[in-house]
Amino acid sequence: MTARQKRIVFIILGLCAVAGSSVMITKAMQSNLAYLYAPETVLAGEVPENKLIRVGGLVKKGSLKRSDTSLDLSFVLTDNRGNEVTVTYDRILPDLFKEEQSAVVRGKLNSDKVMIAEEVLAKHDAEYMPEELKDVLKKEHAPAPDKTTEVTY
Repeated sequence: MTARQKRIVFIILGLCAVAGSSVMITKAMQSNLAYLYAPETVLAGEVPENKLIRVGGLVKKGSLKRSDTSLDLSFVLTDNRGNEVTVTYDRILPDLFKEEQSAVVRGKLNSDKVMIAEEVLAKHDAEYMPEELKDVLKKEHAPAPDKTTEVTY
């Protein structure tokens, strides 16, 4: 085998190794993906059951119910258009978790359309809201058109 043929074989083996690594990384990443859904999508039945997903919305006022004897709790995520998803959680909530604030919940949806949460993410300051959640809620909270006109000279 000449030096040129050895180089070609080495390059082909290198490309095969890179391709194989890429396939394995892609497969591993796909198993960890959790898509963000709005409560409206969940209620429409467009969300897979028993698969890791994220649901984003506002925590409905008065919906937070805590157990007296354990960490179990439940609350409702809403999009303020009448679409509500009940969430159950059995861990400590983030310090900034409040009713009427945005939250993103990661977990699995059961057959009763109840989200069994593994993680709850709360809004961390007055300006923060996940981009996906902004898009979903933007339609509901769009400001009314201003009827006054401003003239500048």
